[in-house]
Amino acid sequence: MAEELETERPDVREDGRRPPRAVVGSHRIEEEMFGKAFDGNIVKRIWAFVHPYRTQVLWAVVAILTFTTMQLLIPLIIRYAIDHGMSPGGSPSALISAIAAFAIAILINYAASYAQETLVGNVAEEVLFDIRKAMFSHLQRVSLSFMDKTEVGRLMSRLQGDVNSMQEFLETSVLSVGDIVLLFGIVFVMLYLDFKLGLLTLSVLPVLFIVRLFWLPLARKSFMAAHETNSVANGALAEAIHGVRAVQSMDRQGVNFTLYDDKAHANLRTHLTAARYAQVMVPIVDSLTGVAMALVIVVGGARVLNQALDVGVLVAFLFYIQRFFDPIRSLTLQYSVMQRAMASGQRLTEVLDVPVDIKDAPNAKTLSRDMDGSVEFKDVVFGYNPKHPVLKHVSFKVNPGETVALVGPTGSGKSSCMSLIHRFYDVQQGQVLVGGHDVRELTQDSLGAQIAMVLQEPFLFTGTVFENIRYHKLEATREQVIEAAKAVGAHDFIMRLPDGYDSILGERGGNLSLGQRQLLSFARALVADAKILVLDEATANIDSYTEMLIQKALVKLLENRTGLVIAHRLATIREADRIIVLQNGEIIESGDHRQLMKNGKLYSRLYNLNYASFDDIPEDVLEETTAGESAT
Repeated sequence: MAEELETERPDVREDGRRPPRAVVGSHRIEEEMFGKAFDGNIVKRIWAFVHPYRTQVLWAVVAILTFTTMQLLIPLIIRYAIDHGMSPGGSPSALISAIAAFAIAILINYAASYAQETLVGNVAEEVLFDIRKAMFSHLQRVSLSFMDKTEVGRLMSRLQGDVNSMQEFLETSVLSVGDIVLLFGIVFVMLYLDFKLGLLTLSVLPVLFIVRLFWLPLARKSFMAAHETNSVANGALAEAIHGVRAVQSMDRQGVNFTLYDDKAHANLRTHLTAARYAQVMVPIVDSLTGVAMALVIVVGGARVLNQALDVGVLVAFLFYIQRFFDPIRSLTLQYSVMQRAMASGQRLTEVLDVPVDIKDAPNAKTLSRDMDGSVEFKDVVFGYNPKHPVLKHVSFKVNPGETVALVGPTGSGKSSCMSLIHRFYDVQQGQVLVGGHDVRELTQDSLGAQIAMVLQEPFLFTGTVFENIRYHKLEATREQVIEAAKAVGAHDFIMRLPDGYDSILGERGGNLSLGQRQLLSFARALVADAKILVLDEATANIDSYTEMLIQKALVKLLENRTGLVIAHRLATIREADRIIVLQNGEIIESGDHRQLMKNGKLYSRLYNLNYASFDDIPEDVLEETTAGESAT
């Protein structure tokens, strides 16, 4: 299952780079909505989540069977009351007994109904909670190679939509036990009371089966079309909301509205068609109920007049006919629910079965806090697709306390080096050593505790400023958080927020500027108090004052730490103890700023273009410069 999920999209393009993720809503991702009516493997996997609640399920089944028994018993009590308490020569005591029995049956019916609904609902919610928890836990551990090629929207669909489909299935499947028992119970009682009238009632069933035979394929097709157009419309809406800034900046509101209007109308049409098919069975069942009752009244009434049938039996038949088609209708709808649930279960288990490629070795060691903080690459070959390496026999060492800047054109392998240090991926050849230990021999927890990472786009979580700064180290005190914020120059702007350190940040820190988010990420790294700092410097333009604060904060952050910086700004590069220049996945230069300028190779060529950042260099100029270097 996991293999199917992973082969839906290639891991990398032919050139070896990561593929761009599909834009939500920009194309149709056709996922099968309806699967088999029953898949033993899927049911077995889901049962593993239900199993802890088997006692509650058993009591729910007892409550359902009790409720069903009362449904079968009540018409018989009414029959007894009519034939023995209301007919000429009837006994008053028989009528009183029937009334008492009826009252008891109603009370038991109510209690059983309440118990079944409560137990089934609680079990379904508990199971769904466990499934979501298992999926979330697993997604926290899956390798980034899986996340690189999987759209968040699809995962959210599985965590929400597919899990909700399973809830519907769990609830209806348990309740369908009562429908099946009720259906066969009514058939048995009717044939027992009067065999001929029973057969007469069942004579309308072939009509229902013939109608259902033609209805089901058409209904299934319409439901699938409605599901597909709904996904497309929702995807377009999500895309428009996420990209509202770009939409407004390019004055695309009118065009986007027209495009969305077309998708929304297609969604409306398919849902109206699906609704018509969904509503077909109700009037058909009601009509067949009326036909069956008419037949019983005519034939049974004639027999009552001829004193060949008791009135109570006729009345009981009418009650049973009214209830007879209800379980048929429920079981018909349950068929579609089961198909959706099997497809949803398939998608859920695909996520749960995604292999965790990066995991601790059986004899993994704990990286000591007393380790020296060195980082070393030994003949590292790595590619997101092993056939197309992005790092080719890269070797370098960062000594304890040394700051090394990685520079080079886009796609040269800088970010890949950063990912390998934290062991987000495993190398295909060579070794990555931290503190003298191969990262594959260390526990991921101890490795992560000694590496503080600052990403190019700082990710802040919804919550307070205080919670975000101590995100890497939950035991950090308020004093430590404030001290770190002061050290990196973030304290002043934090105190200007409405509630200071208790101010709630918006989604991804959207209510802060990029520079402020960068400073908070520096404070977070400082609180982590790790031996090694891995930093991907922000490339976006910021005002000179904020840049000055960031440069000061960076100096404080790197103090007494081993630093590996993916540097973009020349001010950061110049201050590094050593600069490693990468091109096409290979190290072509190494040394400090003065040495590299003296060498007159690629670094000095790029530096002499007089751009504040290597990322500001136009692509055509960069290609010309690197081509010139390759030629030399």
